This record gives sequence, structure tokens and C-alpha cells, in this order.
Amino acid sequence: MRVLYFHQHFATPAGSAGTRSYEFARALLAAGHRVTMVCGAHAQSGLDLPYDAARGWHRGVVDGIDVISLPLPYANRDGVARRTWTFCRYAAMATRLALTLEADLVFATSTPLTAAWPGLVAQAARGLPFVFEVRDLWPELPRALGLRNPLLLGGMEVLETAAYRSADAVIGLSPGIVRGIRRKSAPRQRVVMIPNGSDLEVFHPRLRRAGALPGFAPDDFLAGFTGAHGPANGLDALLAVARELRRRGDRRVKLVFIGDGKEKERLAAQAAAEGLDHCRFFPPIPKTELGAVTASLDCGLMVLRDVPAFYDGTSPNKFFDYAAAGIPVVNNYPGWLAGLIADHDAGIVVPPANPVAFADALQALAADPARRARQGAAARRLAETRFARADLAADFVATLEAAAG
Repeated sequence: MRVLYFHQHFATPAGSAGTRSYEFARALLAAGHRVTMVCGAHAQSGLDLPYDAARGWHRGVVDGIDVISLPLPYANRDGVARRTWTFCRYAAMATRLALTLEADLVFATSTPLTAAWPGLVAQAARGLPFVFEVRDLWPELPRALGLRNPLLLGGMEVLETAAYRSADAVIGLSPGIVRGIRRKSAPRQRVVMIPNGSDLEVFHPRLRRAGALPGFAPDDFLAGFTGAHGPANGLDALLAVARELRRRGDRRVKLVFIGDGKEKERLAAQAAAEGLDHCRFFPPIPKTELGAVTASLDCGLMVLRDVPAFYDGTSPNKFFDYAAAGIPVVNNYPGWLAGLIADHDAGIVVPPANPVAFADALQALAADPARRARQGAAARRLAETRFARADLAADFVATLEAAAG
């Protein structure tokens, strides 16, 4: 089977973004299928492909995957207008390829939601099976985060409903996403949940080592956040925790920010202006190196803005990385991941917007190495038994094969 795979933000392990599509494409190859990946361009992709001057794009084979990288630079620092324009340009260019490239099935993954458009067109014009993957519910999440433009929201609503109802199968990454798909899809639509997963070898407790991050004392307790520093992440909550730790005179607990995003410069400048020495900022780290860094943290931080749409409607990569690395997770918002952490004793769940409770949790872990070890081991077991990437990739391949079938 020839799979035409559309993911605007595709990245490889050489990059510092999520590699779900890379892993799933490799699983398709292992099952005997062929994959052409169509993506955009971003600094965290890890791609280094030959330039095709005649076509005006980059193209090459990456670990068996035929990758076409369209000349559409993107960064999550971009404003709404620029991002919307880039999303629409990708949809237009990808649609032309969906009408011409060899394929037996078309797969598209959001975000952005506009990635569904080439799949819908290929299905209508060529009769190709189409599978759509939903990583975030649009327009629900943009609306919850304050987007009010009626044209954008209306367009998303139409495209979302069309994708859900037309696709031969729809994949959701969390329980809330699956419920959202079912509310708008046809009654007999095939909807499956395949969450983000844990790379059990890239992230492993045995990779822990002293000095994985520079600038810390041997006795420092490192609580790390690895991921996007955007408005949705609500990382001001961690500055509030740093203020509380300073008020208590705690100099041991350090808050480690690893990644990039629209809010990072502001957060770093604010921390410096207030003398919040507990906060340390680092650039994005390639996934090939991030495993050792994550395993060397003392706990992982799950932080989001207190928006109900996030509670069951997200499947953040960082949670599954923390779990695979065998470190306890401190989580500051309710929902399905908070339930997993509590049910499996894989960390501590604190209420939203409560820096006192957050600081209490960090100090409790810092003071109790046995608890850290117990909860870290529980997190690793959860990764192995529920979220192993290989198992989830097998589910993905089976879903596409059934849709083609």
C-alpha cells in the first residue's frame, strides 16, 4: 500500500519536536507499505534534505520515508494572521500533491485543521480512502483560548465536520478528543483512540547521569518542563511557584524550562527582572539527547492554562516522555492524565492556580528520595504497559489497513 501522509509539522529524532509521525511512518514501512510524507519547514524538524530547484522544495529519503518539505517556514512564535496564512498555503500546495502523487490511501494529521483539506480532495476526486487524525479539537480549543474571529471559527467548524463525516476512519489522541469527534461524526463512523506514546528506549531511567544539564549543584532538585512555551501552556504558574519557593527560603528546588515558544523570552526576562534564581531556561534539545536530560531530572512538570477544554482534550508528548524516563510527574490541571497519575501513584496532582500546593509537592518530592523512586518506577510501568510506542504504532497500522481494505 502506498500511503500519502500529510503532516505540516513533521520532525525526526534529530529534531526537537514530537516524532509521532516519524515513528508511525516507520511502522508502516516495517509492515511492507510505502510512505510519502508531505510537510512544511520549521527549525525543530531535524530535516536536512536535498533542494530540488525545479520543484522549489526539498525532497529526500529519511530512514526509508520519502519526505517532501514544502518551502513554508513556521514557528509557534508567529502571530495568528501569519500562522493562518501558512496553514492555508500548506493546504493549497498539499492539495495539488494529493491530486497527482501515487497513493492508495491518504492520511492527514492535525494540527492545523487545514491538513484535512488535501485528504478530503483526494477522496472526492480520486476515490482514495482517507484517514484523519485529530491532535487537538478545532475550533473548540482556539475558541477556549480567546479566538473570536467569526470567519475563522466558522470555517474551522465547516472543515471539522466535513473531515469527521467523510473520513473512512478518524483517530483521536485523547478521550475528550474522541468524544468531540463522535459528537459531530456520522453515527457509524469508525473512531479510534491512539494517544501519544512513550519511546521506551530513547527515554529510559538507565540514561540518568550527573551533569546532564550544566550549571547546577549536585544537591539541586531539578523539576523540568520540556516543550512549547506558548500562551496555552500557562507557564506563568511556574514563576508563581518560584516566588513561593523564594518566600520559603528554599534554594534547592530549581525549575528547568527546556524548549521554545512565543512566551519564552518574556518569561525569562520576567524571571531575571524579579531575581527568580530558581528558574533556569534552556533552548530546545534534539530528541536524541533529550532522553538523557529527561531521565536526569528529578521530576517532570505538566503545566497548562486552566482551560476546561484541555482537561480531557490533550495528549502532550512530554507526559509520555517523563513516564518512560522513570521520573515522577507533577501535574497542575484536572483531566484524564491527572487521573492516570493519581490512580497509578506516578506523581502528584495539584490544583490549578495554586502555587502553594505546587511548591508543597516539589518540596515533598525533594525531601523523599524513596517516594521519588517509587513514583518514578510506577510511571515507567505505566509507560510500558499502556503507552508503548510500538504497541500504539501497531494499532495505527491496523487502522489504516482496515480503512484501505
